[in-house]
Amino acid sequence: MSFFSIGLGVGTQNRSGQWIEVYYPAPIFQPDDETISQFSSPVGYHDGNTAIELTDDTIDKLISSVEDAAQKDILKQFKASEQPRVITFLAADDEIASTPEAYLKLHLLSHRAVKPNKVNLDGIFPQLPNVAWTSEGAIDVEELPARQLTARLRGEVLEVQSIDKFPKLANYHAPSGVRIAHTARVRLGAYLGEGTTVMHEGFVNFNAGAIGPGMIEGRLSQGVIMEANSDLGGSASTMGTLSGGGEIIISIGKDCLIGANAGTGIPLGDNCTIEAGLYITASTFVQVLDNEKNPVEMVKARELAGQPDMLFIRNSKTGQVECRTNKQARELNEILHAHN
Repeated sequence: MSFFSIGLGVGTQNRSGQWIEVYYPAPIFQPDDETISQFSSPVGYHDGNTAIELTDDTIDKLISSVEDAAQKDILKQFKASEQPRVITFLAADDEIASTPEAYLKLHLLSHRAVKPNKVNLDGIFPQLPNVAWTSEGAIDVEELPARQLTARLRGEVLEVQSIDKFPKLANYHAPSGVRIAHTARVRLGAYLGEGTTVMHEGFVNFNAGAIGPGMIEGRLSQGVIMEANSDLGGSASTMGTLSGGGEIIISIGKDCLIGANAGTGIPLGDNCTIEAGLYITASTFVQVLDNEKNPVEMVKARELAGQPDMLFIRNSKTGQVECRTNKQARELNEILHAHN
């Protein structure tokens, strides 16, 4: 099968019984036919993408059927919980049709089962309700005032961390071998490879991420992926596909440096540098220089997209953006980026 996933989830429903979020502790990607049968037969699943709410009875049947020890242990813990529980099957990488499906695909990204731009996220926004993320968990926004009053009457304050469609990654999964200085700045659905450091002002959106190792002190927007040994400097930015980038997929190659307050709206190949404070967009006019720094041609930056060994600077005398051959070798600070 080209795409199949199974997720045992526990989550939150609003007063109308609608799912507002789902936590999948150990999603399964590309299981074999025997594993699929062990999960599908007890709940009567046949085909398609669907989410089936679990009862104590169906959980018992799954415990008897499933052979994997870790999944069996999850089911036993589910049996002891009164929270809403669900099993979600994704038999095809189709447009998202439910909240449990949306959360399973976000989990697959953050569990490194799939990489950004390699899974179909069409339809995700209508299936992600706007949620108040609070000290008491996820709350339907329309139900928030009543919950706030209840807390006040107890002499307490219900802390609201955010009101958003996406929760923070760390409340659902802690990827191995990474550092996240400010967890609110990394959304569920971000892909963080081994050795990635996200500093306090760094931000990683859903369906974006870093292969690792690497340093993120700026913004990785939706759809952007940064390859190994690259550094996104303080307050640097990348143009995502949701705003301004259209259908262009922005990527940052290996061994690249985007300087502080700089940014890119074009894909960069390996070993590229953009100097601090310089934002390159697809329509930026760039003077290309040869190895002796002689002018060769004037082009729009889109014509240089994806090429390696480029150094983008602004000529301090003329103000012209120039592209030179990048001769500097870069190495990440091994001590700074150690995660043990």
